[in-house]
Amino acid sequence: MPPGDVTELLNLYRGGKREALDDLVPIVYGELRAIAARYLRSERDGHTLQPTALVHEAYVRLIDQRDVEWQCRAQFFGVAAQLMRRLLVDHARGRNRRKRGGGVLVVPLEDHDVAAPAPDDGLDLVALDDALGRLEALSPQQARVVELRYFGGMSIEETAEVLGVSTMTVKRAWAMARAWLRRELSGEGD
Repeated sequence: MPPGDVTELLNLYRGGKREALDDLVPIVYGELRAIAARYLRSERDGHTLQPTALVHEAYVRLIDQRDVEWQCRAQFFGVAAQLMRRLLVDHARGRNRRKRGGGVLVVPLEDHDVAAPAPDDGLDLVALDDALGRLEALSPQQARVVELRYFGGMSIEETAEVLGVSTMTVKRAWAMARAWLRRELSGEGD
Protein backbone atom coordinates (compact mmCIF):
# COMPACT_ATOMS: atom_id res chain seq x y z
CA MET A 1 0.00 0.00 0.00
CA PRO A 2 1.23 3.53 -0.67
CA PRO A 3 2.25 5.54 2.44
CA GLY A 4 -0.87 7.72 2.19
CA ASP A 5 -3.04 4.68 2.82
CA VAL A 6 -1.87 4.56 6.44
CA THR A 7 -3.50 7.93 7.01
CA GLU A 8 -6.63 6.84 5.17
CA LEU A 9 -6.91 3.64 7.22
CA LEU A 10 -6.40 5.55 10.48
CA ASN A 11 -9.13 7.99 9.58
CA LEU A 12 -11.48 5.18 8.51
CA TYR A 13 -10.89 3.49 11.86
CA ARG A 14 -11.46 6.77 13.68
CA GLY A 15 -14.72 7.05 11.77
CA GLY A 16 -15.89 3.69 13.12
CA LYS A 17 -14.76 1.23 10.45
CA ARG A 18 -13.20 -1.57 12.57
CA GLU A 19 -11.97 -3.49 9.51
CA ALA A 20 -9.55 -0.65 8.76
CA LEU A 21 -7.58 -1.65 11.86
CA ASP A 22 -7.10 -5.17 10.48
CA ASP A 23 -5.70 -3.69 7.27
CA LEU A 24 -3.49 -1.22 9.16
CA VAL A 25 -1.63 -3.63 11.44
CA PRO A 26 0.45 -5.41 8.78
CA ILE A 27 1.39 -2.10 7.17
CA VAL A 28 2.72 -0.36 10.30
CA TYR A 29 3.94 -3.23 12.48
CA GLY A 30 7.42 -3.54 10.98
CA GLU A 31 8.21 0.13 11.32
CA LEU A 32 6.81 0.30 14.86
CA ARG A 33 8.97 -2.69 15.80
CA ALA A 34 12.04 -0.95 14.32
CA ILE A 35 11.34 2.13 16.47
CA ALA A 36 10.97 -0.07 19.56
CA ALA A 37 14.17 -1.96 18.78
CA ARG A 38 16.02 1.33 18.36
CA TYR A 39 14.86 2.38 21.84
CA LEU A 40 15.85 -0.91 23.44
CA ARG A 41 19.17 -1.39 21.61
CA SER A 42 21.26 0.09 24.41
CA GLU A 43 19.17 -1.34 27.25
CA ARG A 44 20.79 -3.64 29.78
CA ASP A 45 20.86 -7.39 29.14
CA GLY A 46 17.94 -9.28 30.55
CA HIS A 47 15.57 -6.33 30.35
CA THR A 48 12.01 -7.48 30.93
CA LEU A 49 10.54 -5.21 28.27
CA GLN A 50 11.00 -6.54 24.73
CA PRO A 51 10.41 -4.66 21.44
CA THR A 52 7.26 -6.67 20.71
CA ALA A 53 5.73 -5.81 24.10
CA LEU A 54 6.64 -2.15 23.66
CA VAL A 55 5.04 -2.10 20.20
CA HIS A 56 1.88 -3.77 21.45
CA GLU A 57 1.47 -1.39 24.38
CA ALA A 58 2.10 1.66 22.20
CA TYR A 59 -0.24 0.34 19.50
CA VAL A 60 -3.07 -0.18 21.99
CA ARG A 61 -2.66 3.41 23.14
CA LEU A 62 -2.46 4.68 19.56
CA ILE A 63 -5.70 3.08 18.44
CA ASP A 64 -7.47 4.34 21.55
CA GLN A 65 -6.84 7.91 20.38
CA ARG A 66 -10.04 8.51 18.48
CA ASP A 67 -9.86 12.31 18.78
CA VAL A 68 -6.70 12.57 16.68
CA GLU A 69 -7.18 13.74 13.11
CA TRP A 70 -4.37 11.89 11.36
CA GLN A 71 -2.77 14.09 8.73
CA CYS A 72 0.03 11.88 7.46
CA ARG A 73 1.92 8.67 7.98
CA ALA A 74 4.86 10.52 9.58
CA GLN A 75 2.56 12.05 12.20
CA PHE A 76 1.35 8.57 13.17
CA PHE A 77 4.90 7.29 13.63
CA GLY A 78 5.87 10.46 15.51
CA VAL A 79 3.03 9.92 17.97
CA ALA A 80 4.01 6.24 18.23
CA ALA A 81 7.61 7.17 19.05
CA GLN A 82 6.43 9.63 21.68
CA LEU A 83 4.22 6.97 23.29
CA MET A 84 7.09 4.46 23.33
CA ARG A 85 9.34 7.03 24.96
CA ARG A 86 6.76 7.65 27.67
CA LEU A 87 6.33 3.92 28.25
CA LEU A 88 10.09 3.41 28.60
CA VAL A 89 10.48 6.41 30.89
CA ASP A 90 7.65 5.12 33.09
CA HIS A 91 9.31 1.69 33.12
CA ALA A 92 12.70 3.21 34.05
CA ARG A 93 11.19 5.40 36.77
CA GLY A 94 9.40 2.40 38.26
CA ARG A 95 12.58 0.35 38.23
CA ASN A 96 14.54 3.20 39.80
CA ARG A 97 11.95 3.53 42.55
CA ARG A 98 12.26 -0.17 43.29
CA LYS A 99 16.05 -0.25 43.23
CA ARG A 100 17.06 3.30 44.22
CA GLY A 101 19.10 4.28 41.20
CA GLY A 102 19.97 0.82 39.92
CA GLY A 103 19.47 -0.24 36.34
CA VAL A 104 18.98 3.21 34.84
CA LEU A 105 18.15 2.95 31.14
CA VAL A 106 21.05 4.35 29.11
CA VAL A 107 20.26 6.06 25.84
CA PRO A 108 22.77 7.97 23.66
CA LEU A 109 22.16 11.39 22.14
CA GLU A 110 24.07 11.68 18.89
CA ASP A 111 24.18 13.86 15.82
CA HIS A 112 23.00 11.56 13.01
CA ASP A 113 20.80 12.28 10.02
CA VAL A 114 18.40 9.73 11.45
CA ALA A 115 18.74 9.98 15.18
CA ALA A 116 19.32 6.33 16.00
CA PRO A 117 20.96 5.33 19.25
CA ALA A 118 24.48 3.97 19.34
CA PRO A 119 25.43 1.84 22.33
CA ASP A 120 28.74 3.50 23.23
CA ASP A 121 27.64 7.03 24.25
CA GLY A 122 25.10 6.70 27.05
CA LEU A 123 22.58 8.95 28.74
CA ASP A 124 20.11 8.28 31.48
CA LEU A 125 16.66 8.13 29.84
CA VAL A 126 14.98 9.56 32.94
CA ALA A 127 17.44 12.50 33.01
CA LEU A 128 16.90 13.03 29.29
CA ASP A 129 13.13 13.01 29.76
CA ASP A 130 13.40 15.51 32.61
CA ALA A 131 15.63 17.75 30.48
CA LEU A 132 13.17 17.47 27.57
CA GLY A 133 10.42 18.62 29.91
CA ARG A 134 12.45 21.70 30.80
CA LEU A 135 13.24 22.31 27.13
CA GLU A 136 9.56 22.02 26.26
CA ALA A 137 8.79 24.82 28.72
CA LEU A 138 11.32 27.02 26.89
CA SER A 139 10.74 25.86 23.32
CA PRO A 140 7.97 23.38 22.57
CA GLN A 141 9.08 23.18 18.93
CA GLN A 142 12.66 22.22 19.83
CA ALA A 143 11.40 19.55 22.24
CA ARG A 144 9.11 18.13 19.56
CA VAL A 145 11.98 18.08 17.04
CA VAL A 146 14.04 16.03 19.52
CA GLU A 147 11.16 13.61 20.04
CA LEU A 148 10.63 13.09 16.33
CA ARG A 149 14.29 12.96 15.30
CA TYR A 150 15.88 11.18 18.23
CA PHE A 151 13.10 9.00 19.52
CA GLY A 152 11.11 8.62 16.30
CA GLY A 153 14.16 8.20 14.08
CA MET A 154 12.69 10.61 11.56
CA SER A 155 14.71 12.46 8.96
CA ILE A 156 14.85 16.25 8.78
CA GLU A 157 12.32 16.15 5.94
CA GLU A 158 9.87 13.87 7.77
CA THR A 159 10.13 16.01 10.90
CA ALA A 160 9.44 19.15 8.85
CA GLU A 161 6.39 17.46 7.32
CA VAL A 162 4.96 16.45 10.71
CA LEU A 163 5.53 19.90 12.21
CA GLY A 164 4.45 21.81 9.10
CA VAL A 165 7.66 23.85 8.96
CA SER A 166 10.63 24.16 6.60
CA THR A 167 13.61 21.82 6.72
CA MET A 168 15.83 24.78 7.67
CA THR A 169 13.61 25.46 10.70
CA VAL A 170 14.01 21.83 11.76
CA LYS A 171 17.80 21.95 11.25
CA ARG A 172 18.09 25.07 13.41
CA ALA A 173 15.80 23.68 16.12
CA TRP A 174 17.67 20.36 16.11
CA ALA A 175 21.07 22.06 16.46
CA MET A 176 19.85 24.37 19.25
CA ALA A 177 18.07 21.56 21.11
CA ARG A 178 21.11 19.26 20.96
CA ALA A 179 23.37 22.00 22.30
CA TRP A 180 20.92 22.88 25.07
CA LEU A 181 20.44 19.23 26.08
CA ARG A 182 24.19 18.57 26.13
CA ARG A 183 24.65 21.53 28.46
CA GLU A 184 21.75 20.48 30.69
CA LEU A 185 22.77 16.84 30.87
CA SER A 186 26.42 17.64 31.57
CA GLY A 187 25.40 19.68 34.61
CA GLU A 188 26.65 22.95 33.12
CA GLY A 189 23.10 24.32 32.95
CA ASP A 190 22.90 24.95 36.71
